Amino acid sequence: MSKLPEYAKHIASKVDEFIYETVKGSPELLYNASLHYVKAGGKRLRPLITVLSCRVCGGNEDLAVPGAAAIEILHTFTLIHDDIIDRDELRRGVPTVHKLWGEDIAIIAGDTLHAYAYKCLLRALERGAKPESVLRAFNHLIESAIVVAEGQTLDLLLSRKETASIDEYLEMVEKKTASLMIGSALIGASLAGAPPEIENRLREAMKAAGIAFQIRDDILGLLGDEKVLGKPVLSDLREGKRTILVIYTLSVVDEMKKRKLLSVLGKRDASIDELREAAEIIKSCGAVEYADKIAEEYAKKALELINSIETRDLEARELLKELVQFMIRRRY
Repeated sequence: MSKLPEYAKHIASKVDEFIYETVKGSPELLYNASLHYVKAGGKRLRPLITVLSCRVCGGNEDLAVPGAAAIEILHTFTLIHDDIIDRDELRRGVPTVHKLWGEDIAIIAGDTLHAYAYKCLLRALERGAKPESVLRAFNHLIESAIVVAEGQTLDLLLSRKETASIDEYLEMVEKKTASLMIGSALIGASLAGAPPEIENRLREAMKAAGIAFQIRDDILGLLGDEKVLGKPVLSDLREGKRTILVIYTLSVVDEMKKRKLLSVLGKRDASIDELREAAEIIKSCGAVEYADKIAEEYAKKALELINSIETRDLEARELLKELVQFMIRRRY
């Protein structure tokens, strides 16, 4: 029986406790808005990657927790601003921050969390992390913040193009999604004092895992259960996202279906019937099967890279591999 679900809960509890004791102040409204998604739950995948990477590299949970909290806070900041851009009204089964508090407060809440991410990581010094290790971790956190912004911009630019290539999609996903997973692993490795060659292996593993994760997200956005996902399905179509499913479909269907799909993509007032018709065009051309195959290839690469890392903490390595497998097979 897998130890991963219980271990994930254990780490989530430790990270949440650390976040709540670090992210606090006044006015109360700002902190309620800032911590709204943290309180709503979530998978806490990135903190788990940080802790397991730290353990694989010879560190321990307590050393990794400040870094794990930092990456979760940075991730939450991006979600708040993403939801404003996409005009989403639901996240993790609760109304979005901008829906409850308005866009002005949501923007400030995101900015607040961005700053707190660095404050969380700085607290690694309180747990015995070496200053040079914390400095390296800081560099990875900063790099993640920069690259995810580049990825979000590419996502917006792709949605404005009639057609996009799979290579353009993969570049966007590597920056928008995989960058935070790469950062998660490298922060954990840095806090443990890992050598550059191990960091590089983790970088490549998490790049592949992050791409597989996003492809799975695209599929769930088309086929998933809204109640299980905690966010609207088919919203990618309404927002005009050039997912791997859309890009593949536009490259293989006839002109009539292509025009029909393009007429719905990005149509904010599209009816549910129009969205379902567009979804059927995507499903009927083999796009889901194609995307699944690509995701499996990336997941396999990630698993092989993780397995090649020599470590004394075999349990942590196995849990990290299990986590990658969950990322590609999840239903939420």
